[in-house]
Amino acid sequence: MKAFLKKANFKGHLLTAISYLIPIVCGAGFIIAIGMALGGKSQDSLVIGKFNLFQAMATLGGNALGLLPVIIATGIAFSIAGKPGIAPGFVTGLAANSISAGFIGGIIGGYIAGWLAFAILKYFKVPSWAKGLMPTLIVPFLASLVSGLIMVYIVGTPVSWFTEWLTGLLKSLNGTSNLLFGAVLGVLSIVDFGGPINKTVFAFALTLQAQGINGPVTALQLTNTATPIGFGFAFLVAKALRKNIYTHEEIETLKSTVPMGVVNIVEGSIPIVMNDIVRGIFAAGLGGMCEGAILMSMTQGEGATVPFGGFLMLPTMGRNWWVGLLAIMANVIVTGIVYALIKKDIPADATENQKQVTEEDINLDDIQDM
Repeated sequence: MKAFLKKANFKGHLLTAISYLIPIVCGAGFIIAIGMALGGKSQDSLVIGKFNLFQAMATLGGNALGLLPVIIATGIAFSIAGKPGIAPGFVTGLAANSISAGFIGGIIGGYIAGWLAFAILKYFKVPSWAKGLMPTLIVPFLASLVSGLIMVYIVGTPVSWFTEWLTGLLKSLNGTSNLLFGAVLGVLSIVDFGGPINKTVFAFALTLQAQGINGPVTALQLTNTATPIGFGFAFLVAKALRKNIYTHEEIETLKSTVPMGVVNIVEGSIPIVMNDIVRGIFAAGLGGMCEGAILMSMTQGEGATVPFGGFLMLPTMGRNWWVGLLAIMANVIVTGIVYALIKKDIPADATENQKQVTEEDINLDDIQDM
């Protein structure tokens, strides 16, 4: 089993895909952040004459971030199968988006599409006259069709069941104490970083906000705000402990992750978490649990009157704005300390070697050969 996993190189394919993801996260994240900070709101569609510059920025950035499952699926499939894997990965990533499988669904779909494309290239025999069609027509068509249908009908079914179960669980918790309800909300808001769990909680919280109950959606959004900042705080904690927990590339990513978190964009922390999924989710989950419990218990379920905005939500909380700030601080501290403590120490020479590699010009063929 270990030999198979080593040959499969799951982590290597994921890291390759993340290297493509980071510039998109940073670019799109700052576009939507600037747009929303200056009063823009994401629009369903951009109709000429019916939007301003900041609305256009918020919409463009939001749409780009919404394609992250597609980007990660395409990157993984390309890493596995080369150029013939691009189309299957793209189609399967879109399928993951359509069933609300989120970022985790995109990762799963990328491996499915990539290995299918690789298997067809290796084992599907065609006449000599059709060999030129393999990378441009046969492989993309067959792998896209099969992997897309697998995502919709096989992966999509348990996602649907899970969503229904989670909705029922949240409804049953709504009558419990605000402390327990907030703790559960905080954990579920962040454990899959925008996947089906987060989307289910968000839909449930929006339903409650429509009834005048603002606390749940505030707990969710402030968790998304604090988590990226928490990973940045972990860097400072680790330095105080004389630990080296981030690679050079991750440190560069943090420079955009933290300011994106200030305006409620959690996607900036995805490249950090994907390099150490279990520890990253554990630290973020604990931070979210503390933040949600504090917010819901101290405000008795009251919260911001807007469903998005990060620190910009705090003024809309009225006299409870300081509770929101306290909840964010608690999340940042818990996430940062826990992650710094449980993250493995990275040798300084390994970080320096990676710094030298990232500063070199690496062309597409080099990446594919890796």
